Amino acid sequence: MKKRICFIINPKSGNRKKNHIPLLIEEILDKNLFDYEIHYTSYKKHGIELTKIAIEKRFDIVCAVGGDGTVHEIGTTLINTNLCLAIIPRGSGNGFARHLRIPLNSRKAIECLNKQNQTIIDTANLNEFAFINVCGFGFDAHIAHKFDTLKKRGFNAYIKLVLREFWNYTPNTFELNEQKLESALLLSVANASQFGNGFKISPESKINDGKLELVMLKKMPLLSIPALVLRFFKGTIQKSKQVEITSFEKVSFKIKNKDIHIDGEPLTLKTNDIRINIVPKSLNVITG
Repeated sequence: MKKRICFIINPKSGNRKKNHIPLLIEEILDKNLFDYEIHYTSYKKHGIELTKIAIEKRFDIVCAVGGDGTVHEIGTTLINTNLCLAIIPRGSGNGFARHLRIPLNSRKAIECLNKQNQTIIDTANLNEFAFINVCGFGFDAHIAHKFDTLKKRGFNAYIKLVLREFWNYTPNTFELNEQKLESALLLSVANASQFGNGFKISPESKINDGKLELVMLKKMPLLSIPALVLRFFKGTIQKSKQVEITSFEKVSFKIKNKDIHIDGEPLTLKTNDIRINIVPKSLNVITG
Protein backbone atom coordinates (compact mmCIF):
# COMPACT_ATOMS: atom_id res chain seq x y z
CA MET A 1 0.00 0.00 0.00
CA LYS A 2 1.32 3.43 -0.97
CA LYS A 3 2.25 5.98 1.69
CA ARG A 4 0.91 9.52 1.50
CA ILE A 5 3.21 12.53 1.76
CA CYS A 6 2.13 16.11 2.42
CA PHE A 7 4.80 18.55 1.24
CA ILE A 8 4.60 21.92 3.00
CA ILE A 9 6.67 24.56 1.22
CA ASN A 10 7.63 27.85 2.85
CA PRO A 11 8.27 30.17 -0.12
CA LYS A 12 9.86 32.85 2.10
CA SER A 13 12.43 30.82 4.05
CA GLY A 14 16.11 31.58 3.45
CA ASN A 15 17.15 33.23 0.21
CA ARG A 16 16.93 30.16 -1.99
CA LYS A 17 14.25 29.91 -4.69
CA LYS A 18 11.81 27.03 -4.47
CA ASN A 19 9.87 27.29 -7.74
CA HIS A 20 11.56 24.16 -9.06
CA ILE A 21 10.73 21.98 -6.05
CA PRO A 22 7.33 20.71 -7.31
CA LEU A 23 8.95 19.71 -10.61
CA LEU A 24 11.72 17.84 -8.77
CA ILE A 25 9.16 16.06 -6.59
CA GLU A 26 7.21 14.94 -9.66
CA GLU A 27 10.41 13.80 -11.37
CA ILE A 28 12.22 12.04 -8.52
CA LEU A 29 9.66 10.82 -5.98
CA ASP A 30 8.92 7.12 -6.45
CA LYS A 31 5.24 6.98 -7.46
CA ASN A 32 5.18 3.24 -6.77
CA LEU A 33 5.79 4.05 -3.10
CA PHE A 34 4.03 7.37 -2.60
CA ASP A 35 1.05 9.56 -3.39
CA TYR A 36 1.51 13.22 -2.51
CA GLU A 37 0.05 16.68 -2.12
CA ILE A 38 1.82 20.05 -2.07
CA HIS A 39 0.76 23.02 0.07
CA TYR A 40 2.34 26.43 0.66
CA THR A 41 2.58 28.51 3.82
CA SER A 42 1.31 32.09 3.59
CA TYR A 43 2.18 33.46 7.03
CA LYS A 44 4.00 32.64 10.25
CA LYS A 45 2.70 29.53 12.02
CA HIS A 46 0.72 28.54 8.92
CA GLY A 47 2.88 25.41 8.86
CA ILE A 48 1.34 24.37 12.17
CA GLU A 49 -2.18 24.68 10.75
CA LEU A 50 -1.31 22.77 7.58
CA THR A 51 0.36 20.00 9.61
CA LYS A 52 -2.71 19.62 11.81
CA ILE A 53 -4.80 19.20 8.65
CA ALA A 54 -2.33 16.57 7.41
CA ILE A 55 -2.74 14.70 10.70
CA GLU A 56 -6.54 14.82 10.38
CA LYS A 57 -6.31 13.54 6.80
CA ARG A 58 -4.12 10.65 7.99
CA PHE A 59 -1.06 11.33 5.90
CA ASP A 60 1.94 9.13 6.68
CA ILE A 61 4.68 11.72 6.14
CA VAL A 62 4.80 15.51 6.34
CA CYS A 63 7.79 17.01 4.53
CA ALA A 64 9.02 20.47 5.55
CA VAL A 65 10.43 22.37 2.57
CA GLY A 66 12.17 25.37 4.10
CA GLY A 67 14.53 26.29 6.92
CA ASP A 68 14.77 25.58 10.62
CA GLY A 69 11.70 27.71 11.38
CA THR A 70 9.56 25.65 9.02
CA VAL A 71 11.02 22.42 10.44
CA HIS A 72 10.23 23.67 13.95
CA GLU A 73 6.58 24.43 13.15
CA ILE A 74 5.96 21.11 11.42
CA GLY A 75 8.18 18.92 13.58
CA THR A 76 6.83 20.07 16.94
CA THR A 77 3.26 19.60 15.68
CA LEU A 78 4.08 15.98 14.79
CA ILE A 79 5.43 15.10 18.26
CA ASN A 80 3.71 12.02 19.72
CA THR A 81 1.85 11.24 16.49
CA ASN A 82 2.24 8.32 14.11
CA LEU A 83 3.26 10.63 11.26
CA CYS A 84 6.85 11.00 10.16
CA LEU A 85 8.79 14.25 9.61
CA ALA A 86 10.82 14.62 6.40
CA ILE A 87 12.89 17.62 5.34
CA ILE A 88 13.98 19.23 2.08
CA PRO A 89 16.38 21.89 3.42
CA ARG A 90 15.84 25.31 1.80
CA GLY A 91 16.68 27.74 4.59
CA SER A 92 19.61 29.86 5.67
CA GLY A 93 21.16 27.55 8.28
CA ASN A 94 19.43 24.16 8.04
CA GLY A 95 20.92 23.06 11.36
CA PHE A 96 18.55 20.18 12.12
CA ALA A 97 18.71 18.80 8.58
CA ARG A 98 22.51 18.88 8.71
CA HIS A 99 22.47 16.94 11.97
CA LEU A 100 20.26 14.29 10.33
CA ARG A 101 22.72 14.21 7.39
CA ILE A 102 19.99 15.18 4.94
CA PRO A 103 21.62 16.55 1.76
CA LEU A 104 21.27 20.28 1.13
CA ASN A 105 20.81 19.44 -2.55
CA SER A 106 17.04 19.17 -3.10
CA ARG A 107 17.30 16.38 -5.64
CA LYS A 108 19.30 14.23 -3.22
CA ALA A 109 17.00 15.14 -0.31
CA ILE A 110 14.00 13.82 -2.28
CA GLU A 111 15.95 10.65 -3.03
CA CYS A 112 16.23 10.18 0.76
CA LEU A 113 12.44 9.99 0.85
CA ASN A 114 12.55 7.09 -1.58
CA LYS A 115 15.05 5.26 0.67
CA GLN A 116 12.78 5.71 3.71
CA ASN A 117 15.55 5.64 6.32
CA GLN A 118 13.36 6.26 9.34
CA THR A 119 14.25 6.60 13.02
CA ILE A 120 12.60 7.75 16.25
CA ILE A 121 14.20 10.67 18.08
CA ASP A 122 13.87 12.59 21.33
CA THR A 123 12.31 16.05 21.57
CA ALA A 124 12.18 18.51 24.47
CA ASN A 125 9.91 20.89 26.36
CA LEU A 126 10.78 24.41 27.51
CA ASN A 127 7.99 25.48 29.85
CA GLU A 128 4.90 25.10 27.63
CA PHE A 129 6.87 25.11 24.35
CA ALA A 130 8.30 22.15 22.45
CA PHE A 131 11.57 22.11 20.52
CA ILE A 132 13.54 19.56 18.54
CA ASN A 133 16.98 21.07 17.96
CA VAL A 134 18.45 23.84 20.17
CA CYS A 135 17.11 26.62 22.39
CA GLY A 136 19.14 29.53 23.74
CA PHE A 137 19.09 32.34 26.28
CA GLY A 138 22.09 34.58 25.57
CA PHE A 139 23.89 36.03 22.57
CA ASP A 140 22.38 33.42 20.25
CA ALA A 141 18.90 34.51 21.34
CA HIS A 142 19.85 38.15 20.83
CA ILE A 143 20.96 37.35 17.27
CA ALA A 144 17.79 35.34 16.56
CA HIS A 145 15.65 38.35 17.50
CA LYS A 146 17.74 40.72 15.38
CA PHE A 147 17.94 38.33 12.41
CA ASP A 148 14.16 37.98 12.38
CA THR A 149 13.85 41.68 11.53
CA LEU A 150 16.30 41.63 8.60
CA LYS A 151 14.96 41.92 5.07
CA LYS A 152 18.05 40.26 3.61
CA ARG A 153 18.62 36.64 4.67
CA GLY A 154 21.41 34.12 4.13
CA PHE A 155 24.75 33.20 5.69
CA ASN A 156 26.56 36.44 4.80
CA ALA A 157 23.82 38.58 6.34
CA TYR A 158 23.95 36.42 9.46
CA ILE A 159 27.74 36.77 9.86
CA LYS A 160 27.60 40.54 9.40
CA LEU A 161 24.91 40.75 12.06
CA VAL A 162 26.94 38.65 14.52
CA LEU A 163 30.05 40.78 14.05
CA ARG A 164 28.09 44.02 14.44
CA GLU A 165 26.14 42.98 17.52
CA PHE A 166 28.93 41.22 19.42
CA TRP A 167 30.70 44.41 20.49
CA ASN A 168 27.62 46.03 22.02
CA TYR A 169 26.02 42.95 23.56
CA THR A 170 25.48 42.88 27.33
CA PRO A 171 25.59 39.27 28.56
CA ASN A 172 22.41 37.89 30.06
CA THR A 173 22.42 36.95 33.74
CA PHE A 174 21.54 33.36 34.60
CA GLU A 175 20.83 31.84 37.98
CA LEU A 176 21.58 28.12 37.96
CA ASN A 177 21.76 26.26 41.27
CA GLU A 178 21.57 29.63 43.05
CA GLN A 179 24.74 30.81 41.31
CA LYS A 180 24.61 33.95 39.16
CA LEU A 181 26.52 33.41 35.93
CA GLU A 182 27.02 37.03 34.97
CA SER A 183 30.05 36.26 32.77
CA ALA A 184 28.18 33.82 30.52
CA LEU A 185 27.77 35.01 26.94
CA LEU A 186 25.20 32.35 26.17
CA LEU A 187 23.44 29.41 27.71
CA SER A 188 22.08 26.92 25.21
CA VAL A 189 20.25 23.63 25.57
CA ALA A 190 20.92 21.18 22.75
CA ASN A 191 19.06 18.09 21.62
CA ALA A 192 20.90 18.00 18.28
CA SER A 193 24.39 19.32 17.58
CA GLN A 194 24.25 22.62 15.70
CA PHE A 195 22.61 25.97 15.05
CA GLY A 196 23.22 25.71 11.29
CA ASN A 197 25.82 26.35 8.58
CA GLY A 198 28.11 23.85 10.31
CA PHE A 199 28.26 25.86 13.57
CA LYS A 200 28.23 23.05 16.16
CA ILE A 201 27.13 24.29 19.57
CA SER A 202 27.16 20.78 21.09
CA PRO A 203 29.10 18.41 18.79
CA GLU A 204 28.52 15.27 20.85
CA SER A 205 24.75 15.67 21.26
CA LYS A 206 22.67 12.71 20.09
CA ILE A 207 18.98 12.93 19.31
CA ASN A 208 18.04 9.49 20.65
CA ASP A 209 20.02 9.08 23.89
CA GLY A 210 17.39 10.39 26.34
CA LYS A 211 19.63 13.33 27.27
CA LEU A 212 19.94 17.07 26.57
CA GLU A 213 23.13 19.12 26.83
CA LEU A 214 23.42 22.40 28.75
CA VAL A 215 26.11 24.47 27.02
CA MET A 216 27.55 27.53 28.76
CA LEU A 217 29.98 29.83 26.98
CA LYS A 218 31.94 31.98 29.39
CA LYS A 219 33.00 35.55 28.80
CA MET A 220 36.36 35.53 27.04
CA PRO A 221 39.30 37.73 26.06
CA LEU A 222 39.10 39.30 22.62
CA LEU A 223 42.14 37.36 21.42
CA SER A 224 40.40 34.05 22.17
CA ILE A 225 37.50 34.64 19.79
CA PRO A 226 39.04 33.52 16.44
CA ALA A 227 40.25 30.20 17.88
CA LEU A 228 36.90 29.67 19.61
CA VAL A 229 34.93 30.26 16.40
CA LEU A 230 37.19 27.78 14.60
CA ARG A 231 36.43 25.19 17.27
CA PHE A 232 32.69 25.66 16.74
CA PHE A 233 33.03 24.89 13.02
CA LYS A 234 35.49 22.03 13.55
CA GLY A 235 33.24 20.40 16.14
CA THR A 236 35.77 20.60 18.98
CA ILE A 237 34.18 23.28 21.16
CA GLN A 238 33.77 20.79 24.02
CA LYS A 239 37.57 20.87 24.44
CA SER A 240 37.67 24.62 25.06
CA LYS A 241 38.29 26.00 28.57
CA GLN A 242 35.71 28.71 27.86
CA VAL A 243 32.90 26.17 27.48
CA GLU A 244 31.12 23.91 29.96
CA ILE A 245 28.78 21.18 28.70
CA THR A 246 26.59 19.13 31.04
CA SER A 247 24.14 16.34 30.12
CA PHE A 248 20.76 16.16 31.86
CA GLU A 249 17.18 14.91 31.60
CA LYS A 250 15.58 17.96 33.21
CA VAL A 251 16.83 21.31 34.51
CA SER A 252 15.48 24.55 35.97
CA PHE A 253 17.07 28.00 36.12
CA LYS A 254 16.27 31.71 36.03
CA ILE A 255 17.13 34.32 33.39
CA LYS A 256 17.15 38.11 33.56
CA ASN A 257 16.50 38.87 29.88
CA LYS A 258 13.39 36.97 28.74
CA ASP A 259 14.25 37.16 25.02
CA ILE A 260 15.10 33.59 23.98
CA HIS A 261 15.06 31.42 20.87
CA ILE A 262 13.59 27.99 20.29
CA ASP A 263 15.01 26.16 17.25
CA GLY A 264 16.22 29.56 16.05
CA GLU A 265 12.77 31.14 16.33
CA PRO A 266 12.74 34.30 18.52
CA LEU A 267 10.42 34.30 21.50
CA THR A 268 9.92 36.57 24.52
CA LEU A 269 8.80 34.72 27.62
CA LYS A 270 6.35 36.02 30.21
CA THR A 271 8.41 34.56 33.06
CA ASN A 272 12.03 34.49 34.19
CA ASP A 273 11.71 30.87 35.30
CA ILE A 274 12.88 28.18 32.88
CA ARG A 275 12.01 24.49 33.09
CA ILE A 276 13.36 22.11 30.45
CA ASN A 277 12.96 18.35 30.10
CA ILE A 278 13.62 15.66 27.53
CA VAL A 279 10.73 13.79 25.87
CA PRO A 280 12.27 10.46 24.83
CA LYS A 281 11.41 8.71 21.56
CA SER A 282 8.64 11.13 20.61
CA LEU A 283 9.15 12.00 16.92
CA ASN A 284 9.55 9.90 13.78
CA VAL A 285 11.98 11.37 11.23
CA ILE A 286 13.48 10.43 7.87
CA THR A 287 17.25 10.79 7.88
CA GLY A 288 19.92 11.05 5.19
